[in-house]
Amino acid sequence: MSICACSGVDRTLLPTREAWRAFYEEDYVRPIRERVNYSLVWQQSGQVVGFSSTDRIDFGNEAFMHLHVVEPELRRSGLGTQFVRLSAQAYFKALELQRLFCEPNAFNVAPNRTLQRAGFRYLFTHEARPSSINYPQSTTRWVLDRSPQL
Repeated sequence: MSICACSGVDRTLLPTREAWRAFYEEDYVRPIRERVNYSLVWQQSGQVVGFSSTDRIDFGNEAFMHLHVVEPELRRSGLGTQFVRLSAQAYFKALELQRLFCEPNAFNVAPNRTLQRAGFRYLFTHEARPSSINYPQSTTRWVLDRSPQL
């Protein structure tokens, strides 16, 4: 998860726009149980202000989420915590998850605090490469277990 700009992204590993679009077009025609990714877009007053995605999806069991607030002036406004909570609810329901993980950069204070405020539980800190577009870094792993109400 990154509340700020994509911290930890190695820009040399980013796919081309065409390759990225082709990946999502191919993934989104699959049945939800077979998808590699599931994403949400957050709008405020008709404008996109953030987006969230999941990957490493084990349908009915677990997934890893990411969140980005794209408008810098909206960061530190509480929207991140609200979006994390709403995204988690949507992922638990759509993907029938039992647990949801998030693994931000350990030194990026904002997403770590946001996860804590949103009810995630800290598990551990380790060296990892969170995704194929990230460089190796220290990350903290957080988990949110499905609540009985979902």
